Amino acid sequence: MSDEIYCPPETTVLLASYAMQARYADFSPEMHRKGFLTNERLMPERVREQYKLSAEQWEDKIVAWWSEHRCMMKEDAMLEYLKIAQDLEMYGVNYFEIRNKKGSELWLGVDALGLNIYEKADRLTPKIGFPWSEIRNISFNDKKFVIKPIDKKSRDFIFYAPRLRINKRILALCMGNHELYMRRRKPDTIEVQQMRAQAREERQQKVAERERLQREIAAREAAERKQKEYEDRLMEMKKEMERAKQELIDAQSTIRRLEDSLKELQGAQQELAKREEEVEKLGRRLKEEHEMDINEKEKLEEEIRKRELEIASVRQEISEKDAQTRRLQEEVEEARRRQQEASEALLRATTEAMQHNKLHNVFEHVEENYTMANGDYRVELTSDEYANVPQWEIERQTALERNQNIQDRLDALNADLEKMRDQDKVTQYDVLHMENKRAGRDKYKTLRQIRAGNTQRRIDQFENMV
Repeated sequence: MSDEIYCPPETTVLLASYAMQARYADFSPEMHRKGFLTNERLMPERVREQYKLSAEQWEDKIVAWWSEHRCMMKEDAMLEYLKIAQDLEMYGVNYFEIRNKKGSELWLGVDALGLNIYEKADRLTPKIGFPWSEIRNISFNDKKFVIKPIDKKSRDFIFYAPRLRINKRILALCMGNHELYMRRRKPDTIEVQQMRAQAREERQQKVAERERLQREIAAREAAERKQKEYEDRLMEMKKEMERAKQELIDAQSTIRRLEDSLKELQGAQQELAKREEEVEKLGRRLKEEHEMDINEKEKLEEEIRKRELEIASVRQEISEKDAQTRRLQEEVEEARRRQQEASEALLRATTEAMQHNKLHNVFEHVEENYTMANGDYRVELTSDEYANVPQWEIERQTALERNQNIQDRLDALNADLEKMRDQDKVTQYDVLHMENKRAGRDKYKTLRQIRAGNTQRRIDQFENMV
């Protein structure tokens, strides 16, 4: 965070996500609300200033990665953080200003793997390297530092420090790192072997417990999803039942209207028959009364015409009611069909609801037993995976190179960030890092390259540096 060690912007986001997992465990939207990371110091100020992104946008990017670490134990998150951090070019390196015999200003880097020489303007990429296994002894006199190589054909590696106390510190660091370097290559004692075996066994137990916990979490989530599906289906069935009930009510209303219309039609037909009978009587009377005077005859004829008009009106009304009745009959048939379908749907929905209740009761019973059986599990993980690291460090691959998926996502994040970058605030180390990346170089590939050739050739190269 102090930016003493250069870290690419996209990698700072990944490291911040591991830091959050190690500190707070799994991300929870309910617990970790917007602005949760406002007071967390997770990224170098250099990175924040280089990009036109708000604090909320940085938080979103960190949370997106943090969410991917779900179920990762805190100890494992710490290890992942360290695995990535140790692959940074400047990680673990102590830098000292030195000069060669020509007086050229250079940097000496002292780390766990040996001594490296850097150009004054570039502490990211070493130019010459000497592993501890090539160094026989180290000494200094005043400001002059002398390193004798194992190769007797090579002359001494000599450089000059500006102050005497710097040589004392360089010597102390060389002695300590060299001792640890050689110790890692010695066979383990019986006690150490027993401790590592015990640690491996404990780790296997913890891993087994963690895997079991993850399976239980997955099972609980699956059960919760199933329960949600049951609840959704039950809600859908309730809606179907309501629709079926409404269709029954509509069908019954249509049937009642048809019955009323039929009664009206029957009444109109009876009235028509009565009127026709009266007209027939008047017609017979008119034929029988030959001696009827003219006035009475006209009155009778007028009465007959009047009755005939009434009959025509009643017939028209009957015709209309008959057409209405036919329409209602068709509606009744349709209503009865819908009523039948609604009744069947209601029966079906009721049956499914009963079955759902049975399944839900079974689910609750299983859930109760599941909680009682597994609810009190907790996992503590300790790891000795890196206590006995491979001793051929320069053959190592970076953690990101071993995980192509993460590397691809980091590349995508870098491309996304690049659009928001303020080019005026790009630092020299940003430029150097981009050059190394384009050339396909990383920390270990560079170490292999700068240690190539014999010791004498590298000493000559150091003395000729300007």
